[in-house]
Amino acid sequence: MITNQMIWKRTKDELVGAVERLGFPAELGEAVAKHLGSPKAMERMISYLDYVKPRSEELIVDEMLAIRSEIDAWRDKKAAEEANAAYNEMLYYGLGVDDEV
Repeated sequence: MITNQMIWKRTKDELVGAVERLGFPAELGEAVAKHLGSPKAMERMISYLDYVKPRSEELIVDEMLAIRSEIDAWRDKKAAEEANAAYNEMLYYGLGVDDEV
């Protein structure tokens, strides 16, 4: 059975390898992996590196920030949807206190 830590480490190693193949230091790959934080985000970054083959560290960091921004926006959207659902439920069912005095 593959654990989440094993998946994270394997994906991080792939990302570091992709960065090194482009001629950049492994430390850049390590930092990018740390800031992306999830295997899915790292896989997106690996795809970018393999397809675009950026020639500067700035382009790599820019893409990392763009991926991170999309993830944060998605999380914010989901949190807003949950809050809206709770609010609508409260409007529909009320607060659960009797209005009788």
